[in-house]
Amino acid sequence: MGSGNKLNKVVTNQLVEELKNFLDVDRVSQNSTVLEQHSKDESYHTPSLPDVVVFPKTKEEVSQIMKLATKYETAVVPFGIGSSLEGHVIPLKHGVSIDFTRMNEIVEVREKDLLVKVQPGVTRTQLNKALKKYGLFFPIDPGADATLGGMAATSASGTTSVRYGTMRDQVQNLEIVLADGTIVHTGNLAVKSSSGYHLNSLFVGSEGTLGCFTELTLKVYGIPEFTIAHRAVFTNFEDAVEAVTVIRQTGIPVARVEFVDVESIRVVNKFEGTNFPELPTLFFEFQGNKSGLMEDVKLTKQILDDFHCVDFLQETDNAKRNQLWKVRHNMAYSFIHMYRDRKLMSTDVAVPISELAGAITFGEHILKDSGLPGGIVGHVGDGNFHICLMINPNHSEDIERANYLNEKIVEYALAKGGTCTGEHGVGIGKKKYQQQEHGQSLEIMKKIKAALDPKGILNPGKIL
Repeated sequence: MGSGNKLNKVVTNQLVEELKNFLDVDRVSQNSTVLEQHSKDESYHTPSLPDVVVFPKTKEEVSQIMKLATKYETAVVPFGIGSSLEGHVIPLKHGVSIDFTRMNEIVEVREKDLLVKVQPGVTRTQLNKALKKYGLFFPIDPGADATLGGMAATSASGTTSVRYGTMRDQVQNLEIVLADGTIVHTGNLAVKSSSGYHLNSLFVGSEGTLGCFTELTLKVYGIPEFTIAHRAVFTNFEDAVEAVTVIRQTGIPVARVEFVDVESIRVVNKFEGTNFPELPTLFFEFQGNKSGLMEDVKLTKQILDDFHCVDFLQETDNAKRNQLWKVRHNMAYSFIHMYRDRKLMSTDVAVPISELAGAITFGEHILKDSGLPGGIVGHVGDGNFHICLMINPNHSEDIERANYLNEKIVEYALAKGGTCTGEHGVGIGKKKYQQQEHGQSLEIMKKIKAALDPKGILNPGKIL
């Protein structure tokens, strides 16, 4: 695949015939609709068709696929449900798209160990439905009902990361098929280990460039006894962000805290039919023992008042609480539906919490200067925020403005000791910032990639 061109027809036919030798005919597809479905994700990046799409059911089949890919030196791109936001699953070098949706079994629930083993095609909603009868849940919630394999590949996080961390913190063990078809494990079932390099962290976030996940062992948690949601409204976003900083400093165990700017509230009011005050808003959630939570909420309210909170709503009813968070999760889709002739581009940077107010101020100014419709939302409890831009991908001026805005936001974050991506991943869009962010460490990453994938067939064109 060194040339970067599609496989010639003869080689493609040979590869397809060999794939059909061990996969059912209906699990090897060159149907134009199937190819088109696997040519893109939810990002604005240009689609690219794979040569063939395969649907394995076992790790042995994935191993055999990789052996054939090595033989024909063809690109391989793992595919979950295509909900990624930086072009991760786009087969830039064509080749084979491995669709993992048929590897969707929950293999084992180890409730006493607070662990679960799943295949990569299991979605987070599917997992939580299965865990509910054990009184357990899986906390990582990126908004989309993504596959767990895809979430691990991008080290996804979301609204709950302020309390539970990211996917990287939840992975106990991985079963991975390497480029040559070798099947390896990266961890164990023990609560802790001081043995060897931490391979879990190496592969989580590798975006399919180092191997294909075929099984994940994940940490799970007891369902909280009591949950309370709040909405706090401010006259300016500086007060809102500073309030969050103080709340974190006091050690109050917040489960979720999200910032939404005025334009985002305005758009969601139109789309959802809500009547939220069109002012900078924080969404909170607290989980735990009821009596303890009420003390936490009381202290939080005092802090919010100190920062001139002008409206405070509390919801303990499950349906109303879910509705409150539905509004936050549907923020991006509200923009998409309000601007149907445009496509969503979402920036994704994270900065030290002490730098967050300045970063959002900078973001507000540069968004206004761009002239593009959009808004700012963020997981302010961990310093991660997004500018949701609505662009016309067919208009070069829109693309130029969006790219300029994204570049300036990233440069600001890196200058403050932050990162070019807090949760979406590198993919295609953030590849150009890797040298600036990582410096000489990028050379170590390249050496690891070369050692594990010497022919460069695993998701080429991503990260590096």
